[in-house]
Amino acid sequence: MMKIAVYPGSFDPPTLGHLDVIKKASSIFDRVIVSVVENPNKKATFSKKERVRMLKKITKRFKNVEVDIFKGLLVNYVKKKRANFIIRGLRAVSDFEYEFQMALINKKLNPQAETVWFLPFIEHIYISSSIVKEIAKYKGNISCFVPEEIVEDIMRRFK
Repeated sequence: MMKIAVYPGSFDPPTLGHLDVIKKASSIFDRVIVSVVENPNKKATFSKKERVRMLKKITKRFKNVEVDIFKGLLVNYVKKKRANFIIRGLRAVSDFEYEFQMALINKKLNPQAETVWFLPFIEHIYISSSIVKEIAKYKGNISCFVPEEIVEDIMRRFK
């Protein structure tokens, strides 16, 4: 049986921490679907298409990674993609409580899907998309927080 994993997130914008999780997941799973979540409750800085474009740029080196968009319940999307794993990234202990609750709910709704958590590499564990946007807004250097392929895409938004 193929090990297929879905890595959902807003990726607004993708960071080096996100890329770390993708690298780790791609080395373990047969197929990884990085999926931009359409969340009407969140005001995204970048459009869905822009986030997909950035994710495709930073993941093109991974043959078993694809990029997609979804809305609705994650467990329904996981079933539709015939995935058996949900990938989540953890930066801090504060993330764990929420992520643990979501994993239990997802397991209740889809007992076939297991949640797997990955930590970014230690040098990227403190990075968040919000921090990247704040630095970019004030014309700061974001090159140590996001993959080099998308630095200009992000900075262009804040010109």
